[in-house]
Amino acid sequence: MLQILSPRWVFIGLVLFALIAMLFARVYLQGHLGLEACPLCMTQRLFVVLWGSIALAGAIHNPPGWGRRVYAALCGLAAATGGAVAARHVWLQNLPEDQVPACGPSLDYMLENFPFSETLRLVLMGDGNCAETVWTFLGLSIPEQTLAVFCVALLVCLWQTVRYVPNN
Repeated sequence: MLQILSPRWVFIGLVLFALIAMLFARVYLQGHLGLEACPLCMTQRLFVVLWGSIALAGAIHNPPGWGRRVYAALCGLAAATGGAVAARHVWLQNLPEDQVPACGPSLDYMLENFPFSETLRLVLMGDGNCAETVWTFLGLSIPEQTLAVFCVALLVCLWQTVRYVPNN
């Protein structure tokens, strides 16, 4: 039982969690249901990939002590930032219809025609496309589910950061 909770296996679990989240988004939501990701969804996916990549580096490196804490803290920072983006997305979805921002240009258009800083600002603000609830599961919209995923990952990362690991 202790071997499963070793720092390396916890990082591997975080990698698998990120992989499952991305497969669900890409294969099921986008591939099977045909739902296109809005700019905020794409940003959330970026942070899932970032947390998974940091966790993969932590699993491969498997450093003792402070090294483990640094990887876990960076992984947690990525999850917290992704959670903040997901929370903004949830907020947009719960705005009254008259307060929803107008739909903006596509992400491809913005990347081709605007400076990167302006594109980033517009993407993080979200638009009317982001306020649409297109699919739910157990009464939760996709951003609400994603926020829950980020919260679980953040809690695991925090636990990995502060826990005592003997001989490590």
